Amino acid sequence: MLDIHFIRNNLDLCKQAAKHKRRNVDWDRLIALDDQRRMLQREVDRLRAERNTLSTLRTEDARQKGRMIKELIKEKEDRLRFVEEEIRQLLLTVPNIPDASVPIGDDERGNIVIKTWGEPRSFDFQPLDHIELTKRLDLVDFERGAKVGGFRGYFLKNEAALLEFAVLWHAFQKLVAKGYTPIITPSIVKEFTLIGNGQFPWGREEVYHFDKYDQYLAGTAEVPVTAYFADEVLREEDLPKKFVAFSTCFRREAGSYGKETKGLYRLHQFNKIEQVIFSKNDMSTSFELHEELLRNSEEILQDLGLPYRVLLMCTGDMGEPQVKKYDIETWMPGRNTYGETMSNSVMGEFQARRLNIRYRANDGSIRYAHTLNNTAVASPRILIPLLENYQQADGSIVIPEVLRGLVGKAEIKR
Repeated sequence: MLDIHFIRNNLDLCKQAAKHKRRNVDWDRLIALDDQRRMLQREVDRLRAERNTLSTLRTEDARQKGRMIKELIKEKEDRLRFVEEEIRQLLLTVPNIPDASVPIGDDERGNIVIKTWGEPRSFDFQPLDHIELTKRLDLVDFERGAKVGGFRGYFLKNEAALLEFAVLWHAFQKLVAKGYTPIITPSIVKEFTLIGNGQFPWGREEVYHFDKYDQYLAGTAEVPVTAYFADEVLREEDLPKKFVAFSTCFRREAGSYGKETKGLYRLHQFNKIEQVIFSKNDMSTSFELHEELLRNSEEILQDLGLPYRVLLMCTGDMGEPQVKKYDIETWMPGRNTYGETMSNSVMGEFQARRLNIRYRANDGSIRYAHTLNNTAVASPRILIPLLENYQQADGSIVIPEVLRGLVGKAEIKR
């Protein structure tokens, strides 16, 4: 959430940001309501001062006027609360301001490749995609998954089940060794968490909702972990706070039917290791941490020996809460292109304002924290490049050396 005073003082910048992020905001209504709020607040302050003066007088006339002013103050305060809530609802529709380094673009075509690592493998045989590989090696059962769980349901079996645990545990341990606090999160969350992280109001159609309760299924550990310190005041000397979180994630994937619906790429349920950081209110520090998160994910892919590229996301493809965002795409031979496997975002104080996460600075002032998050690894999507890149001509699949001790074998074969 942006501060209303910042919006008033930087209205053109905010309008431009919303335009570039392809979001409509009722700016006229927002400013008019804030004008009304200011007027009401002045009236309330004036009436309180007048009532305080009358309270010093010991006459019946003063007491009667005081009672009348008390009722008038209540009416004004009720109206003020109503206006403030409408302002808050409108502020929730205002996207964050992208950094000057972010390219302007309408969609993925505006993203910029800033780094590549590794060379896509050249096969001396006709490679198979992961759907055919998993079928031949009895690693995934899509048919029974759909029978039991519905569209896009799946069962991971045999070495695929072991491989998922192995890659998740490798990433988890790696980040714990770097000093990140390990945490396992609830997947069932309250609505305020999704408003707080910026998924609501824009992405409600993506979220599973329990109709009878104020509860939802989170699509990433970012949601519960970012809300972990909601309405709390931290200490600057304790920042940054770094978490590595495991969660089971749920996404409706509304609007994606007919697109990437086969196989393990776009699913309703998956497991994920997420990195989340709370930092002090300083963009230079946050950008340094943003690069740290990127390095962590790159190291995981390098451990696995998987070629990848890093994209700087454009305004129209980066999301509403982000100041700056990278995506990592990993080479997937079955698609003959790169596919997204990690997403790395810095939010500034946008989420902290929505969740009221503050810290006491060393100078005694109270400030909003900055938040960042990044996927360390998500499975089973990461299994796509693992299986496809390590397939052999005889139909077997070599397990990356770093995972062999966890899987218990060096190759998958039947």
